[in-house]
Amino acid sequence: MAKAEIRVALPAGYALETASWLDLPALQRLEKVCFPKDAWPLIELLGVLAWPDVVRFKVTCTGEMAGFAAGQEIDGAGWIVTIAVHPAHRRRGLARALLETCEAALPQPVLRLAVRASNRPAQMLYRTEGYQTVDRWLHYYHDGEDALIMEKVRG
Repeated sequence: MAKAEIRVALPAGYALETASWLDLPALQRLEKVCFPKDAWPLIELLGVLAWPDVVRFKVTCTGEMAGFAAGQEIDGAGWIVTIAVHPAHRRRGLARALLETCEAALPQPVLRLAVRASNRPAQMLYRTEGYQTVDRWLHYYHDGEDALIMEKVRG
């Protein structure tokens, strides 16, 4: 599997690679841990791992998936459709590496993502990386929580 190019150095023992459909079981486990209320169903996980126009990356540590991110073009904008880092591997720069790698793989000048209104750590990361809140989707998540839509315009 080819290594993805990243601009952020990963801690020792971590590797960033392109993900494939072979990562389905590991991605299912990661989704359940990271998004217990909103884990994607099997069909969506298969789509994100197999659809040809989706960019997808994983971070591994000792052969286990520690993080995952995917993006695709939707209505002319590059959307980061998911970023997940296992709780045991957080605060090590993995989310930033995944975000920057997805951004580099998406050619669109406008990048967007959705984040839970209560997820302050993720919002802080996105703001640090140049995103700003442009919309709020009411009751977006299964439990009724709103999503903030954040956008980054590249110069």
